[in-house]
Amino acid sequence: MGNIRQNTAALYTLEQLAEGDTAIHGLHPMAKLLGTLFYMVMLISFPRYRLGMLAPFVFYPVLMLSLGEIPFKLVGKRVLVALPFCLFAGLSNALLDRSPMVFVGGVGFSGGVISCLSILLKTLLCVSVVLVLVAVTPMRALTASLRRLHVPGVFVSLFEMTYRYVGCLMEEVSSMSAAYALRGKPRLEMRHMGAFAGQLLLRSYDRAERIYHAMKCRGFGGSMIGETAGKMSAGDWFFLLAVSLSSALFRFVDIPALLGGVLC
Repeated sequence: MGNIRQNTAALYTLEQLAEGDTAIHGLHPMAKLLGTLFYMVMLISFPRYRLGMLAPFVFYPVLMLSLGEIPFKLVGKRVLVALPFCLFAGLSNALLDRSPMVFVGGVGFSGGVISCLSILLKTLLCVSVVLVLVAVTPMRALTASLRRLHVPGVFVSLFEMTYRYVGCLMEEVSSMSAAYALRGKPRLEMRHMGAFAGQLLLRSYDRAERIYHAMKCRGFGGSMIGETAGKMSAGDWFFLLAVSLSSALFRFVDIPALLGGVLC
């Protein structure tokens, strides 16, 4: 039960960091959101065999973490969670594409290995910038910016409800685990897993109904009320322009090759 409560508290740690008081936190939410989206588009559009050109993209999340005073370890743990989901796709490329493409110190690396490493690096960088965005921008400001971008309101509301209700679901799991342990079962046995999941579904549905009626009593009309951040200042436009131009530069210009030619 203690682990469940710790995981629930850790779930919203990044959102607590979003209330910080740094220059990055003070930027307009729209500038940070658009900059992150443009960065991800440029990153994902890379060909799968251009692994070396991805290196400059590391600077943006590292710089944001440093300026936003976000612990690297905190974000690193959450980034590693995404690795298993993309590892299978990368391994399939390594198994199917075995023709040597790059030789380093007499050792040949196939195109599948290069594409596998490219997928992993892209995933790590994309997840990193999303976590950084959440860590330096309050969730209410992000959802308000999404609505200003005319993202369908039903999707934004579903995103908000899902994000908020995860904590309630974890509390239900914690209560049921405590009740199970008081019956002399320190750990949930596999033969009781079905009944446990069924009861969790019923309790979650009942709590969702109570939360919804409470929200209706408080005037909920189908969409959450987000904050208004006002217009973007000159500093916000400069940040957005700097991120966009640098991302485009890293995408279309082989910076590592240029630096290697200059140093040699």
